[in-house]
Amino acid sequence: MPEMTVNAAPEQVAPVMDFVNERLTALGCSNKVRFDVYVVDDEIFCNIIRYAYGPETGTVTVHVETEEDPPALTMTFMDRGVPFDPLAKEMPDTTALPAWERPVGGLGLFMVRRLVDEIAYVRRDGKNVLTLRKRV
Repeated sequence: MPEMTVNAAPEQVAPVMDFVNERLTALGCSNKVRFDVYVVDDEIFCNIIRYAYGPETGTVTVHVETEEDPPALTMTFMDRGVPFDPLAKEMPDTTALPAWERPVGGLGLFMVRRLVDEIAYVRRDGKNVLTLRKRV
C-alpha cells in the first residue's frame, strides 16, 4: 500500500500533492475530483503543520489506497502531534452571516467535510489518524 512519510513542513506540501496525484492519475480522475482532493489534502496537511506540533516539528505519514469498483480514493494522514479530532468540532453556521461579514478562518474543516464522502478519526498508539474517502 503506497505511503510516504515527510516532515510536517511547508516545503513538503508539493511532494505530498504529487504523491496523491499519481494515484488520481492511475484512476483516471476528472479535473474536478483532482481539485477537490487538492483542497482536502492542502487543508489537512497545512493544519498538521500549523497545529499538530506547534513550534516544534514532527512527521506526517500519508497513506493512499485506490479502489476500482466503484472508483474511490482513501487517504489517511497520521501524525504524532497534539490530539485533535476534527469531527468533534461543530460545523459552522454558514447561513448566519453573509460571507463578507464572517470572521476570517474556520471554514477549512467545513470544506473538507463537504468535499469527501467519508471521514473518520481515531487516536491510536499516540497518533492522530484521519482517514478520508472520496468516490471518484
